[in-house]
Amino acid sequence: MVDQWLRKKFNSIISSIAFYPALLAAGFLLLSYVMLEIDFSEFGKDLKTRFTFFRLRDAATARTITATIAGSVLSLTVFSFSMVMILLVQAATNLSNRMLDTMIGNRLQQVILGFYIGTIVYALFILSTIRDIQSGINIPAISIYILIFLTIIDIFLFIYFLHYITDSVKYQTVINRIHQKTMLSLRNEAEPEENLRFIRPPVDFQKNEIKVKAANYYQGFDHSKLLKHCHEQNYYIEIVEKLGKFLLKGEAIACLYSEKKLTMDEMNKVNSFFDFYHGQPINVNADYGFNQITEIAIKALSPGINDPGTAILSLEAIFDLLHFKLSHLEKNTSLDKENVVRILWHSKQFKELFRQSLIPIWEYGKNDYLVQHSISQLLLQLKSKSENHQETDLINQLYLITSKKVSNNILNN
Repeated sequence: MVDQWLRKKFNSIISSIAFYPALLAAGFLLLSYVMLEIDFSEFGKDLKTRFTFFRLRDAATARTITATIAGSVLSLTVFSFSMVMILLVQAATNLSNRMLDTMIGNRLQQVILGFYIGTIVYALFILSTIRDIQSGINIPAISIYILIFLTIIDIFLFIYFLHYITDSVKYQTVINRIHQKTMLSLRNEAEPEENLRFIRPPVDFQKNEIKVKAANYYQGFDHSKLLKHCHEQNYYIEIVEKLGKFLLKGEAIACLYSEKKLTMDEMNKVNSFFDFYHGQPINVNADYGFNQITEIAIKALSPGINDPGTAILSLEAIFDLLHFKLSHLEKNTSLDKENVVRILWHSKQFKELFRQSLIPIWEYGKNDYLVQHSISQLLLQLKSKSENHQETDLINQLYLITSKKVSNNILNN
């Protein structure tokens, strides 16, 4: 259970907006220590003696420069954080609350904010070492010049941050980012058909149900540890529930096949390899990307917003993801070092994602001609890519409905 708690906390920490800023702040603190060591070393003093431009005449000047920079960069940081908060509020209001994790988890804005905070930490640490009795080579001038250089970088980062954050509030940018993350997740999960296998436990093995300890969302399992444990204990396990599903306490999450009936301690041990927590991390489950883009489209079609253009952008992203799903199979097994299938899991198939993503959008936008026409044209393209009879029939069913609606609107007008 400790491993399960640690994985949950780890996922929570790395997805926090403060993760990268904290790391960079620690890095800048270490940099300030190293620079001060250089400044007060014999090498640093000799450098300041030979090159006068590396020296500052008195401690008051050094203190003023450092304090001014610390205050100025602090103002930049506050302003930048305020812009991020405004962006999050706008995303939650006009798009969906589920977008917040995507926005908060944006690494670039975290790095920029972390660079600001790191510069402040660096400046304050340098400021604390300046004494009035110091002058000439005893002032940490090299460290202060490095601080000035860092401040210039901060200014350029701030200019870029203004451009970046302005671009981030555009619906197209948000949709593209979710689309790219989802596509990357799908590619990571994809596997050629010839590598797919099925679990084959011996016929005399006993079936044990692994049950959920507390109601929550199933978010996957620790592949390496569970696979190693299954190999060592000669277990075969089939995970019967799909990623992202909310499970009540006592619900079976998996069926484990073993030579003899499992003890309660062993069941708890296996249960600890499964992760349950709130949130929609797309890198863990690509289905969350489909959900989020669908929510953006539905919100855009709501009477309060009435933005079919954003809905069409969402549809284009969804159809591109469905096309990938149509032509690729997902990995669903884990093999041990002896090439024995030990773990089998199930994921949402094309049929489920198709209905889950497109039907709600169609129901909300079926009376809008732009949405009707867009869905109809995209379905026609997707149908031409399908080679599976069942999938083609499914696509064709919705295509006939949409094309009929489009024809009726043209005739009525």
